[in-house]
Amino acid sequence: MSAEAAFSAAVIAALKADAGVRAALGDPARVHDRAPRGAAFPYASLGRSESEPLDAGGLDLIDHRLTLHVWGRRDDRDAVKRALSVARAALHQTDLTLAAPYGCTLCRVVYADLFTGPDGATLHGVLRVRGLIEKGLQT
Repeated sequence: MSAEAAFSAAVIAALKADAGVRAALGDPARVHDRAPRGAAFPYASLGRSESEPLDAGGLDLIDHRLTLHVWGRRDDRDAVKRALSVARAALHQTDLTLAAPYGCTLCRVVYADLFTGPDGATLHGVLRVRGLIEKGLQT
């Protein structure tokens, strides 16, 4: 498993385990790597992922950024805002457990944004999460 895949899996697991996320996105939480067709609103899915190696004095670090998308109906703005809020709380400065041989030394929400979706009928929330991943560090 790659560092990026380990981080994505840990983010999904953390969100699904969080009581606030389950309250906002259903129980079990509708958090998907890729959203299935016809997913019930509101739901969250992973999006853009980018990473770069860091030169950190001999440490094998990867600076990784992952986008979480939250989708809901345009007429239910409060539900999408609540889902963004609880997802941010679940992920910001949390201790993520990654699959071996990776560890996460930092997990931080960089920003959140909310806007009308391209179809005009949905709301699209975006949460950008940054993780510093170290190979060989078990958390």
